Amino acid sequence: MSVLNLSSAFITFFAVVGPPKVLLTYAHLARSRTKQQLNRLVLISSVLAAAVGVLMAFMADGITTFFHVSDESLQLAGGVIFFLYAVGLVLGVHVGAGEEYEDELANPMAEGIRELMLPYVASPLAMTAVLVESLTKDTWSWRFTVAGAYLAVVVINTASVVLLAPLLRRTHQTSLEVLSRLLGLLLAAVGVELFLDGLSGLGVHMIETGGH
Repeated sequence: MSVLNLSSAFITFFAVVGPPKVLLTYAHLARSRTKQQLNRLVLISSVLAAAVGVLMAFMADGITTFFHVSDESLQLAGGVIFFLYAVGLVLGVHVGAGEEYEDELANPMAEGIRELMLPYVASPLAMTAVLVESLTKDTWSWRFTVAGAYLAVVVINTASVVLLAPLLRRTHQTSLEVLSRLLGLLLAAVGVELFLDGLSGLGVHMIETGGH
């Protein structure tokens, strides 16, 4: 398996910033907002998340060049980050989600955007995934493909929250937790594969074993 394909890019984005993650945060926000306020918050935060993701997809090469980071180093670091985050998901630890602030903003919309900033709008995990996937092929068509995969996940997030808004106010989070832990297993495999690709890029090849 190689990370150089659209399906794995989509799966990676879906795992790190897809509905199982953002619904947990939106479920918390939905309890203190009307349906109209929540829908507006969903649209604004989704547009911001899409803009940040697309920008990172097209600026990946410039960013790594500026910081003198090789593609292989980013793959190794990304693989470790994904794996550790996946372990957290499996154990029920949501890194960057539900962060509490000492002060509360007067504007409910601004407060909602702030709470969504790290888990959704500018998720460090999602941005790492975008950078890694964008750098796997040095072509503009591939960058458009990565941006498209990220936008697809954002659209799915938006539709999921809008359609499930009434349910989010009453539902228990157990079902979301179960789905989140299942995706953690998938993301752990993606992280391992990404780490191995980084090693391969550095000339370290795993010994293949097969039957005689």
